[in-house]
Amino acid sequence: MSKTNLGVALVTGASTGIGRATAKALQNAGFRVFGTSRRAVAETIDGITMLTCDVTDDASVAKLVDDVLAETGRIDLLVNNAGMGLLGGAEESSSAQAQSLFDVNVFGVFRVTNAVLPIMRRQGKGRIVNLSSVQGFIPAPYFALYSSTKHAVEGYSESLDHELRSFGIRVVLVEPAYTRTSFEDSLARPDQLLDIYDTARAGMKVAVRKAMEKGDAPEVVAKTVLAAATDPAPKRRYAAGKMARQVSFLRRFVPASAFDKSLRKQLGLPL
Repeated sequence: MSKTNLGVALVTGASTGIGRATAKALQNAGFRVFGTSRRAVAETIDGITMLTCDVTDDASVAKLVDDVLAETGRIDLLVNNAGMGLLGGAEESSSAQAQSLFDVNVFGVFRVTNAVLPIMRRQGKGRIVNLSSVQGFIPAPYFALYSSTKHAVEGYSESLDHELRSFGIRVVLVEPAYTRTSFEDSLARPDQLLDIYDTARAGMKVAVRKAMEKGDAPEVVAKTVLAAATDPAPKRRYAAGKMARQVSFLRRFVPASAFDKSLRKQLGLPL
């Protein structure tokens, strides 16, 4: 395939934010792009074909892949971007709420990936880019459940990459830090709020808002996804943006006690 025809890309959660910016970046680079949204939107957005898909539903995912195949006959790139957030003390969420979060952020990735893999194996090539987060490799107080989903995606992706290399398929991770999207506005609330966490939860919400205001534009992450999608010698992980690169470096090379103290200081937690 030429640089002006890089193949067919499927991007989940592409109606807004990082997903939308990623879909557009891939299209500009030469991919034919299909994006998904949970609810019906315009059939095309900036030349991107939009399809409805609920990543928590097996039948919906199967229909999505069938629809793309019916039009193109192949899928060369999958970007698993669909996800949701949850802010609150870990014990403030019921098991049911935790399971719902994992159903989107982890099993959603699993469902779409499994639906696409037989196609990529038949083709003898493919690339899967999973959107993680810096919270996939550092502690995230009051985001413990969300962070857990990203840790799970990291372990799944790195392990799956080893399984699939012999089929010509690579799996890579993109790890953004704070990004200027509607993530903060769409954060789920715990379903069993406890008064003891009210002050800390409110403080964390303020900290997140300030960090988001200074965060990277979605296009920064989209540029990283494009690099991860087209790198001829793909790396396991791609930090998206200056802050993400700094956090990744510090996590690897700063002593654990110093990193712990710095994290608590930045989040306004007692030392």
